[in-house]
Amino acid sequence: MEDILRPVYQERASNPETQGILLIEKLSPESPGTDTFDYILLVIIKSQHKPSVFIKHYAYEHKKAALHVVTEEKLNEWRLLGSNRKIIDWIYNGKIVFDRNDYLASLKREMEEFPFYGRKIKKGIEFAKLIRRYMDGKELFDQGNILDAYNHVVHALHHLARLEVIEKGYHPEVTVWNQVKQIGPDIYKLYEELVYSEEKVEQRLELLFLVSDFLIHTRTESGSGHIMEIIGERDGEYWSYDELYSHKELLYYGEDLRILMEYLIDRGCIEVVLKETKGATLYHRYYKIPKEI
Repeated sequence: MEDILRPVYQERASNPETQGILLIEKLSPESPGTDTFDYILLVIIKSQHKPSVFIKHYAYEHKKAALHVVTEEKLNEWRLLGSNRKIIDWIYNGKIVFDRNDYLASLKREMEEFPFYGRKIKKGIEFAKLIRRYMDGKELFDQGNILDAYNHVVHALHHLARLEVIEKGYHPEVTVWNQVKQIGPDIYKLYEELVYSEEKVEQRLELLFLVSDFLIHTRTESGSGHIMEIIGERDGEYWSYDELYSHKELLYYGEDLRILMEYLIDRGCIEVVLKETKGATLYHRYYKIPKEI
């Protein structure tokens, strides 16, 4: 079918906006990597286009293919947020059929090297998601909503696992627990205890909350490094929440930014500054890095 698809990607390659094209083939009949399609054509274009994702499906005899056209901006967003993990696998394993100025070769090399700054942002995003899931799970547990709490804790462990993988300098893959089994056996064991233990769900969760408190605490400095660095850019001056929320890098944290900040405030990592409003007892709330940090 590659020959049948050649005119499709040759037409895309002739567009000066196209940076690179990858061809991904389904590895086995049961492989979920291509969403059941026999072939995927991934076309990466420059960022000044709308929509940021365009998808078209094709059929030939008993086979099917999908064309995915994505902007560099959307691709970078997926890489940071981890919201489309298959894209990482496609870039790693796809066959390059067009590469303008070695764009894809450079991209693959960058992903393999995983630059420290990119890791710092990804760690911050995963840490924020971890805090959100963990705290929501704990609250649900205290309310007696055991199964809902269990669901949140499973997700929290996934974020903890992804954080561990990033910390070790790797991109989290779709099969993240295979990675964690090798490089974070303590977290993998915790996951096994939660999922496979024969104890009651309540007892499993109690153990998880106890151990997770320690695991989260030991990762606070690393996981919060990105946001602390940004807040510290003003050298003792304070920020409003809206300024932080709309910061070009903190935008990726979304609604998880708020609960991450409250977590760091509780632990003395961020200081709250109160400024008077026109109301007698109402204050504006601002944020800065404490002097002793």
